[in-house]
Amino acid sequence: MTHPASIPSSSPRIVKIVQALLLLLAAVLLILYTLHLTADFPNHSPWMDWAKYTDEGWYGDAAIRHYLRGRWYVYGDFNPAAALPVWPALELAVFHFTGVSVIAARALTVAVFGLTLLASYCLMRRWRQSQPRSLAPAIAVLLLAASPFCYAFTRMAILEPLLILLTLLALLSASFVSASVARSSRLRRHLPTLALGILIPLMVLTKTTAVFLLPSVAWLLWASTGYSIRPFLRVALPAGTIAATLWASYFVFIVRPHFLEDYRYLFSANGYTGITLANAWTAISDTVKDGLWLGQILYPLALAAVAVALIVFRRRIPPLQLALILWAAGYAAFLAYHNNLQPRYYLVLVVPLTLLVPLVIEELLARLRKPELTLRFLTWTAVLLLIALPEAIQTLQYVRNPEYTFASAAAEVRQIIAANPSQNPLVLSISGSDLSLMTGLPSICDDFGTMDLPERVATYRPGWYVAWNQVEDDKMEALAPLYRLHRVAEFPVMDDPDRNLLILYRLDPATTEPPPHRKRKPIPRLLQTKLGQQPSVTQLEH
Repeated sequence: MTHPASIPSSSPRIVKIVQALLLLLAAVLLILYTLHLTADFPNHSPWMDWAKYTDEGWYGDAAIRHYLRGRWYVYGDFNPAAALPVWPALELAVFHFTGVSVIAARALTVAVFGLTLLASYCLMRRWRQSQPRSLAPAIAVLLLAASPFCYAFTRMAILEPLLILLTLLALLSASFVSASVARSSRLRRHLPTLALGILIPLMVLTKTTAVFLLPSVAWLLWASTGYSIRPFLRVALPAGTIAATLWASYFVFIVRPHFLEDYRYLFSANGYTGITLANAWTAISDTVKDGLWLGQILYPLALAAVAVALIVFRRRIPPLQLALILWAAGYAAFLAYHNNLQPRYYLVLVVPLTLLVPLVIEELLARLRKPELTLRFLTWTAVLLLIALPEAIQTLQYVRNPEYTFASAAAEVRQIIAANPSQNPLVLSISGSDLSLMTGLPSICDDFGTMDLPERVATYRPGWYVAWNQVEDDKMEALAPLYRLHRVAEFPVMDDPDRNLLILYRLDPATTEPPPHRKRKPIPRLLQTKLGQQPSVTQLEH
């Protein structure tokens, strides 16, 4: 490990005060995350992401349904928990004490972000343990807490915040291994190994894209064991065996016999985009350019930090810096490969790139021949003014101006449905799971599911349909044979021009009108005579 040159002995108290102030500011900003938890995702922000309409409900649906209905699985509907069970399991534990509530779900993800800040600080301190007066960890924590991008997305009950926390914990576990510990047989060696063996399958079962983050963990483990193959294998093989056993046990004993169709469906449903030879350059360039979502100043500085670490430091690059670069590069490779550049996916990149900036700056200062205290403080002050101050101002604007259009619309939908007790309360909607999280209404999805939509509608017979802006043709084709849609209410919701009007329809049974009654014309009876008999005058008149 490399460490910055020592700060003069007269300065420890000043440095500790500065550290405490930075961490205090970060704590104050974190407290602001807990306000207005039912508010909309910030409207008119730079990040147009449809996850704000769907993902909080989808990926917590198993917990919502288990608490409300007594069973988490709805055959034929969208059941992502079959492949991604960790987050809904945590939500279910919270709902046991709070009941189903969007506040509870979002409070959980804010708590996860708080632990992320703590884990980031501990990880950086671990690799700066011989330099307790380093300001880089406190600066990094403040930058993360001040980020409006983090504020917007870590207050959503989605999968990415938990994936970030588990990755940091895995890196921290790898950091507690050393070459000397790896050669020993004491309990101290086994704890990091056991932690890695448990954390890796938890990462994959939180979000399968975690496999792109494993090279970062492997590298830090390799560095921690002194770049020696035998100590590395003494830890890596048992940890890998535990991880593979846990994941395989879940798949073999739970998924394969019961939920294999839902497991496969999750991957097929996400396979509609991808990189090809025809769009490779566009996909890669867009992946790089869209990183500006992280911050107009932070992102270019992070790219510069990556370049400095790889070019200037070269073979002497500190292990943690390279691990963070591998984290960012691995997930960026997934983004380009998947070629579905939603802003929420970049949340996984914001932590390693943010941590990298102060680490590289401090490393550069440490390599100066006379890194005076004044120069260091001036540098950190410039970083804070350049990045943290404008981002904190933007975050405060979001805190001061909450909007509640989605929550208000959901509450009115619940009131309308409750006022019609004779109608089945089951809601059909792509945002049905979000409505369930907000209101407790039962729902099924109109977009994803292992059953075709007409079959799903015929099986569950929903009483209500919630659409965004209009009824799409395929939805109407599925509903028309069974229902007549009666428009009940509409609500302006959020800012996306394609999804800014929530429309509630009552699904009335389709009635077929009988054809109009027509008076039948009389049919004369056939003339009956005996053989050779001539008809009479009366018969002829008839």
